Amino acid sequence: MQSATPGNDPSAPSAADAPDESGPAGTTDPAVPRRRLVMLVVTAVVVLAIDIGTKVLVVATMTDGQRIPLIGDVVSLYLIRNSGAAFSLATGMTWVLTLVAIAVVVGIVRFARQLGSRGWALALGLVLGGALGNLADRFFRGPGPLEGHVVDFVSVGWWPVFNAADSAICCGGALLVFLALWGIEIDGHRSGRDPEASR
Repeated sequence: MQSATPGNDPSAPSAADAPDESGPAGTTDPAVPRRRLVMLVVTAVVVLAIDIGTKVLVVATMTDGQRIPLIGDVVSLYLIRNSGAAFSLATGMTWVLTLVAIAVVVGIVRFARQLGSRGWALALGLVLGGALGNLADRFFRGPGPLEGHVVDFVSVGWWPVFNAADSAICCGGALLVFLALWGIEIDGHRSGRDPEASR
């Protein structure tokens, strides 16, 4: 009778059979997508809270068109109401931009179930939080639902006036471009890499 020891038990899983969440596949552990989803949600909530908080503070303490210099004439607080997209683009198309933002939010929510990459979770969280922050203005600020003007208040040199949500969207978008160029897919795999060839 052979004694059952950790070293010779044929039923014991070997190291090669153990799931590796840090490898190229990155999603063999079923808990990984849940953790990435939590990361996305936490990132989005933090961005949304910062965006709403700064807008409420600025609107409560400044008047429309008021400018408060922070670093000479280069950086200042400058309160404006923006009917267009980020950085005052596409003004006059408020309701269209609102629908586009809603579509972006729905798309992120749908793709979130495939998350296996920390980078994608962070990037999508930044974009989601920024989109929700500006959507809150579209729905709850004047002149009315779907046509509300977004509060912008950060002025840096010649750059168009923006807010925290715009910054998050741009940072998230830039990170998504980097991940795509680096070949990292949403599930954590590296595109163009044959898992069998790397063994």
